[in-house]
Amino acid sequence: MTDLLSDELLADVRERAADYDRDNAFFAEDLADLQAAGYLGAMVPTELGGAGLTLHQTARLQARLAAHAPATALAVNMHHVWVGVGRYLHERGDSSLDWLLREAASGEVFGFGYSEPGNDLVLLGSRTEARPDGSGGYTFHGRKIFTSNSPAWTRLGVLGLEKTGMLRGRNGSARLVHAFITREGGGFEILDDWDTLGMRASQSRSTVLDGAHAPADRVLRLLPPGPSLDPYVVGIFTSFEVLLSSVYAGIADRALELAVEAANKRTSMKTGKAYAQDPDVRRRIADMALALDSVWLQVDGITRDLDASAADPTLDRGAGWFRATAGLKVRVTDAAREIVDQAVRVSGGSTYFNGSELGRLYRDVLAGIFHPSSDDAAHSTVAQSLLGPLD
Repeated sequence: MTDLLSDELLADVRERAADYDRDNAFFAEDLADLQAAGYLGAMVPTELGGAGLTLHQTARLQARLAAHAPATALAVNMHHVWVGVGRYLHERGDSSLDWLLREAASGEVFGFGYSEPGNDLVLLGSRTEARPDGSGGYTFHGRKIFTSNSPAWTRLGVLGLEKTGMLRGRNGSARLVHAFITREGGGFEILDDWDTLGMRASQSRSTVLDGAHAPADRVLRLLPPGPSLDPYVVGIFTSFEVLLSSVYAGIADRALELAVEAANKRTSMKTGKAYAQDPDVRRRIADMALALDSVWLQVDGITRDLDASAADPTLDRGAGWFRATAGLKVRVTDAAREIVDQAVRVSGGSTYFNGSELGRLYRDVLAGIFHPSSDDAAHSTVAQSLLGPLD
């Protein structure tokens, strides 16, 4: 594991992070270093050319990367999500994404093109139109947002809705089309619209699809809109939520570290002692650590359970994975924001300046609010698991 993210690589990544943020620039040098280290193939099984790491191991590495450069980790995360889906299927005897695993190991960069403006259904529906090409493939027409790795992805996973009038023999029905397009295939425009408060280096720009084509062998699922227990959907949901949580856990790790450093360095004029001797500061830092310990118990527990369920079907929670991982994402991102906030209070006014790493973390951690599952969506998922669907 340490070969994939060496101390030297991470030091370089941290050194560049502030410049990327200031310049609103893509993390191109970081990505090149991570590719050279084999990190993009971390979860690819060894027999398919990768490092063969588990979801649990990769989540831990993602947190470590996020502690050095959150925006880099977030963008790489979207690539790892697709590798996680491929691994999830592969371990359960489904080889439909083995091609993706091989391509990830060979250096292809995968992006996640599912989010859309005004679409709170996420995986359950789409505003993008998927038009059949007559040969089993589809062209896609619509707008995607928060498309991380926009300057560099070579393969983009997309979701669209096939119009009902085009479905022979399925009167009044519709299908969600899950597929992949390639950068060289064209049919899309990437907008230069990423000028955000935080996570700037991810360059998660909007993507306008206008005829982007996925051939038949890159159409992975045709599913009815709405909830699904198809392993492809479960793999997307669980990989996304768990790996996303690990990024924000890594931010919290770093915030606590910086708070401890500040408490030891800052001195009170009132007492002449380091703030580390102030009972209020000590309690604040202890609260941060207690919250962070809880975060890692949850991340480690769920990732290990997901890994183990591949070999032991009795551990498979089925629909329960949606509740478990949506709840994980909400709890971890909320805890991370509170931990960073407390770290800022401990560290003082210097964090309000742009040159402060902790100030940057304060901006970066806010992005956790906007990723699926939202707080409302997670509560809806949990309520449905306990009370059943709404009438």
